Amino acid sequence: MFRIRRFAAASAAIVAATVALSGCAITQAVDEGQGGDEMVIGLAVANQQADFFNQIRQSVEARAEELGDVKVIVADAKGDADTQVSQIQDFITQDVDAIIYIPAGATAATVPVRNAKSAGIPVVTVDRNPEGEPGDTFIATDSVTAARELAQWVGEKTGGTGRIGVIQGQIGTTPELDRDKGFKEGLAEFPDLIEVARQASNMWAQDEGFDIATDMLQAHPEITVFFGRADALALGAASAARTAGRDDILIVGFDGDVAGLEAVRDGVLDATVTQPTQAMGALALDSAIKLADGEELPAEQLQEGVLTTAENVEPFIENHP
Repeated sequence: MFRIRRFAAASAAIVAATVALSGCAITQAVDEGQGGDEMVIGLAVANQQADFFNQIRQSVEARAEELGDVKVIVADAKGDADTQVSQIQDFITQDVDAIIYIPAGATAATVPVRNAKSAGIPVVTVDRNPEGEPGDTFIATDSVTAARELAQWVGEKTGGTGRIGVIQGQIGTTPELDRDKGFKEGLAEFPDLIEVARQASNMWAQDEGFDIATDMLQAHPEITVFFGRADALALGAASAARTAGRDDILIVGFDGDVAGLEAVRDGVLDATVTQPTQAMGALALDSAIKLADGEELPAEQLQEGVLTTAENVEPFIENHP
């Protein structure tokens, strides 16, 4: 069903190339200059402006360069799900060997997977797995376990009492659902640590975090903890707390972005969860190649997220996993 790579007996090594694209500007790069033995992988990125997604892209490209017989074509949806549907359709039209897919959101997320599978092209989903139409293998951080550990740490730091404001990510996406589940499980051990407010962001962005946290503090001045479901959201909450003159609020994030890690080091954030983005990107490319070669892979390949505080943050800043 999946296309099997055919290797020439005496082929020379082909240098990997990466073509960064946005919108629907996927050209004939798949066909131009492609060697007979070269595998072509389409990488659909949700939004390259986000550090997490950009690190995934960089690690995919680095792994392709290391292998030497893989071309990666990158399409950046810039956060727009409809744009991403068109980009992946372009990948399908150009008959790429496999697709690495980071959905731009829950909206229309199933369409690209369904279309690719109908064309016999395997799909590796990363970070977000469309409900009802999952990828052939799904690579992500084990967010349930990591968020549970984060909640337990918050409980210990607060002495098990306080009022929490939760700044959510995009509703319906895998990371939002899993982080919500895990954090609630961790809070179950601390009945006096109570969530009093929650509101969703649209883009997991810092300015959204600031606006949401500002509104929450006005409506719920009793808040003593903010959980931003992404580091950017947590950084926005930290700015809102400073603006309100509140230095008594414990603020935690999730992702281990460069800015988030530096904020933990500097005391702006109290903790985050570091995701192994470099390892995930390399694994995504390796998995795409294996699927294109007809190998079977587990439905999920979950990676460990590491609770990160001032005590252990420095190695992650120096060398992100």
